[in-house]
Parts: sequence; C-alpha cells; structure tokens
Amino acid sequence: MTFGDACLYSVTGLLVVFFALILLMCIIKIMTTVGDAAEKKAALAAAGAAPAVAAAPTAAAEPVKEEKPGPRYTRELKLWDTDPRDAAMIMAIVAETTQIPLKELQFLSIKEIKGDNQE
Repeated sequence: MTFGDACLYSVTGLLVVFFALILLMCIIKIMTTVGDAAEKKAALAAAGAAPAVAAAPTAAAEPVKEEKPGPRYTRELKLWDTDPRDAAMIMAIVAETTQIPLKELQFLSIKEIKGDNQE
C-alpha cells in the first residue's frame, strides 16, 4: 500500500463518518419536528374539548388544587459580608460533611463572623 492509497482510505473513512453524523442529525431533527407537531395537535385537541366540558353545568363542583412537585420555598439566599465564592465553598463543605445532596439543602443566609482571633 502506498502513501497515496493510505491517504485515500483515510479521507474515505472520514467522509463516511461525517456522512453518518449528518444523517443522524437529520433524523433527530425530523423526529423532534414530528414530536412537537404531535404535542401541539394533542394540546389543541385538549383545549377544544375543555370548553365543552366546562360549559356543562355542575351542581357541586369544587375547585381542584393542583400541587406541583418540588420545593415550596421561594426565599433567596442572603449573604452578609460574605463573598459569593466563599458562600459556595461553605455550602459544598456542609453538603459533603452531612452527606446530604446539595440540591436537597436550603441555605437561608450566610454571615461572616469577624472576631478578634482572626489571623
């Protein structure tokens, strides 16, 4: 095999790989478009059916509360004389020490305590 043949095989191999990647990209785009169209169609069908159901009179209809899963707290973290980088390190240390995932912890405030014994 000559050097020219080796280069030709390499270029052919690269072209095959890139063609396969482009083909996969096109397939994914088509599937996404079809899925989005199906979701829109289902949403329109549900929206069309909802007014007919709502127009029917009901004697003892009680409003149903929908509860969304996830945290219910909306308080933001307050930093008192603390750098955000230091606060992030403190939160990571607390999560590691307690073996609780950081997404399950809620920090309300972090305050730097300045004392006489700081070096």
